[in-house]
Amino acid sequence: MGVNLRVEKTSLDQVLVIHPPTSFEDFRGKYLETYNKKAYNQIGIHQEFIQDDFSYSRQNVLRGIHGDSQTWKLVSCVSGSIYLVVVNNDVTSKQYKKWQSFTLSENNCMQILIPPNFGNGHLVMSPTAIFHYKQTTNYENQKQFTIKFDDPNFNFWWPAKYPITSVRDSNFDINF
Repeated sequence: MGVNLRVEKTSLDQVLVIHPPTSFEDFRGKYLETYNKKAYNQIGIHQEFIQDDFSYSRQNVLRGIHGDSQTWKLVSCVSGSIYLVVVNNDVTSKQYKKWQSFTLSENNCMQILIPPNFGNGHLVMSPTAIFHYKQTTNYENQKQFTIKFDDPNFNFWWPAKYPITSVRDSNFDINF
């Protein structure tokens, strides 16, 4: 089997943009292969994903920024479009507090591989969106860190002036 994955490095160490192995569209609709262990292993991605999650949100909802010290995530937007922020929260890294944004959509089919000690959050830009993420650990809220979306120490830029957030994401000094 030939590897049909296109992988791009980003400005953040270990964060990768991945274009899935198979995408086909015709008059009936679209077919997309979102993960193939053999193909991902062939390009050096050996993480063992054990949990898949989806979040369904409406326009201007901002979810995150969350992460932990153990979990690799492979994220994508399977319906609609989102603005994704990935931030290095590893205090021992020379890239600590550095962040990068991406626009993910059902049209571009991009995936982002996010390592442990990095947080991610996303803002829904379309009327609705479905965000998908694969994880290498089981979700445990109490082990996660939270960075406020407008924390001045990070200087994030978001394409919405007044995003809709949860209590957890709106409180500055909540850390899990």
